[in-house]
Amino acid sequence: MRLTHGLRFLALGIAVTAGAACSIKRVSRIDPATVTDLSGNWNDVDSRLVASELINQSLAAPWARQYADAHGGQVATVIIGDMRNRTYEHIAVGTFVKDLERAFVNSGVVRIVASREERSGIRDERADQQSNAAPETRTRMAREQGAQYMLQGDVQEIVDGAGREQVRYYQIDASLVDLESNAKVWVGQHKIKKYVQRRHLTP
Repeated sequence: MRLTHGLRFLALGIAVTAGAACSIKRVSRIDPATVTDLSGNWNDVDSRLVASELINQSLAAPWARQYADAHGGQVATVIIGDMRNRTYEHIAVGTFVKDLERAFVNSGVVRIVASREERSGIRDERADQQSNAAPETRTRMAREQGAQYMLQGDVQEIVDGAGREQVRYYQIDASLVDLESNAKVWVGQHKIKKYVQRRHLTP
């Protein structure tokens, strides 16, 4: 009876050890620029491709130069509006929007102002300074930089599949809208198409 009991504990121990061994994951660091496609869904490579293409399109277009020419060399100011994800996937649109922001600012030909969400905290801090900061260090009220243009856009997806094969098509549209006239001064677009073939798993 004791031997049987001992064997049971031994078998249980082996099973727990085997289960723990199977649950161990292998994690390694890789270059963020490495192209990796595991599921066929939207990923960081797609985000970088979109950002790069929209940056090139927007800065090559004449809208910023035309604004500067019409306003004595003054730099155009842009605010980031809604970039909507209209797909059924989770797409972090903020990643390529931030890339666009950085490219605009670093280009020297576009100024970016804080978005609606970002302004809330900034305004709270400015209001707090009026009561609590030394007079000579307070930032002034009602001195915000107004934007002339708003960047907005969306991501759409079409999925077509049969059996273990699938095609994923993404279309990313972006535009800059004149806030005074509602005229679109720049319209950009990038398309991504993926062919996904899933392997048949044998038991």
